[in-house]
Amino acid sequence: MKVLLVNGSPHEKGCTYTALNEIAEILNHEGIETEVFHIGMKPLAGCIACGNCSKTGKCVFDDKVNEFLQIAGEFDGYIFGSPVHYAAASGAITSFMDRVFFADSCAGKDSFYLKPAAAVISARRAGTTAAFDQLNKYFTIKQMPVISSQYWNMVHGQTPEDVKKDLEGLQIMRTLGRNMAFFLKCKEAGIKAGIALPEREKTTPTNFIH
Repeated sequence: MKVLLVNGSPHEKGCTYTALNEIAEILNHEGIETEVFHIGMKPLAGCIACGNCSKTGKCVFDDKVNEFLQIAGEFDGYIFGSPVHYAAASGAITSFMDRVFFADSCAGKDSFYLKPAAAVISARRAGTTAAFDQLNKYFTIKQMPVISSQYWNMVHGQTPEDVKKDLEGLQIMRTLGRNMAFFLKCKEAGIKAGIALPEREKTTPTNFIH
């Protein structure tokens, strides 16, 4: 089993990475492989609703989004980490996740169906819960079980050294890692025992006009 940890901070080894690394160490200890995917520092455009992904399975902007889409289906669980920018997730990871989740749906890949996910937020001081709520919405629209911890998944600090002093924050990360590992093992055991996946209905899209 493998979990992909997405670092949505422009800083490759900053506060967000420090939180994700704490989770990775626990997952590895539990026998779960991990890989960190850094979205990088290059600009990421938002979705322009061009529909290219429905035809090719790829985003028209050939950047980190397409790189992620190529490997996303190989993983059993996901953790998306972001710093707080103006009481929200970073603009980069927002554009990234908008395009990733939209392209995966339009291409009919279903890479995330019933795969557990969690959001991790890093902040100097405030805005964490708003950013946390924002990221969790991506998971719930894709039928992804959301993995929780003993508190909301957040760490505090201006620098990685500060985060390492956030003892409760780091404990939250470790608990999250253990909970993710437990869920993955339970899911695997259930499938091996012959428990069928839920019956799926064809989506009935409506809007507020009719």
